[in-house]
Amino acid sequence: MKRVAILGSTGSIGQQSLDVIRAMPDAVQVVALAGGRNLNLLEQQIREFRPLLFSSSVQTDEHEGSEFASMEVIAGHPDVDFVIVATSGKAGLGPTLAALRAGKTVAIASKEVLVMAGEIILREAERHQARILPIDSEHSAIWQCLQGEQNEPRRIILTASGGPFYRYSPPQLDQITPEQALRHPVWKMGSKVTIDSATLMNKGLEVIEAHWLFSLPFASIQILIHPQSIVHSMVEFADGSLKAQLGPPDMRLPIQYALSYPNRWLNPCFPRLDWSEVRDLNFEPVDCGRFPCLNSAIEAGKAGGTYPAVLCAADEVAVDLFLSHGIGFCDIGRVVQEALQQHHSISQPSIEQILGADEWARECALNSSLVRTTEREQPRDSWRGS
Repeated sequence: MKRVAILGSTGSIGQQSLDVIRAMPDAVQVVALAGGRNLNLLEQQIREFRPLLFSSSVQTDEHEGSEFASMEVIAGHPDVDFVIVATSGKAGLGPTLAALRAGKTVAIASKEVLVMAGEIILREAERHQARILPIDSEHSAIWQCLQGEQNEPRRIILTASGGPFYRYSPPQLDQITPEQALRHPVWKMGSKVTIDSATLMNKGLEVIEAHWLFSLPFASIQILIHPQSIVHSMVEFADGSLKAQLGPPDMRLPIQYALSYPNRWLNPCFPRLDWSEVRDLNFEPVDCGRFPCLNSAIEAGKAGGTYPAVLCAADEVAVDLFLSHGIGFCDIGRVVQEALQQHHSISQPSIEQILGADEWARECALNSSLVRTTEREQPRDSWRGS
């Protein structure tokens, strides 16, 4: 019986994690839930799963015998042995460190944790003999392809659907509305990740994650556009052989693999590929020129220091501003690039310096000349992620 804490239980990944757990009541016990501002949903989850601990950014009277605790306390609690980090933005950084320092297994869905502080995260995991497991479909695919291999891969290939606007011309990109951008053609995700997928920032963050998770140089990580989202990623070995992991575009599959590893559970709730209906598997190189967020992310990852923290924070603010009609779609990349250009990076930063860079980048992005005056004057909480 795995005793699980879900940080970000009211978000998309958190809800899908609970879907998996509902189907496996004899294998997984929910010990703790941490939600954001969706208080009604968190209260429903508390009533259903009756966790020992809960956390919320909004006060709730719905305890059902559960005890309130911070996410850091939950992550390091002795009754928890498996922590799913599915929070948005930097919120998962502190709890992830707390879990690793307590020797827990951490399944990471929050990209920002590894992007902002990958070197520190891996060092703490090694120091405390803790395990980090990927939940992202692309990184889970690579992880699965590497099982049983004794040699290092020559390169890894991350696939990307391309999002809803990959064929758009620059003038068309300038006219995109938040409502359009939130309609992803394949995946069901939260609003922040959906917008990042549309700008391809998401794929840039995944490149940085892969660099840390699999100890590969950036030159050994390639991106291919694969609109069908059936091949979730590939690994090429020294002899030229390639392995790929295929499956329906359903995040519950990599979530369950992390929970069941090293086993595979039979789950009747999961969809299966019908190969009689799969007509094509298409791949093409990514066009970075039309999606500057991808380039910004990769360059920030290569530069290291506090640049990745600035990248994440500026992007979070820019996405919130776009969703509130404070900037245009193409301005997201411009706001991020402005912050990166103005930043004086710190090499080998501490957690405190990473968080300081995060705060600086948020102020820098909010005060960008691209932001409409009415948006810039809004109180700070109005542009914080949900």
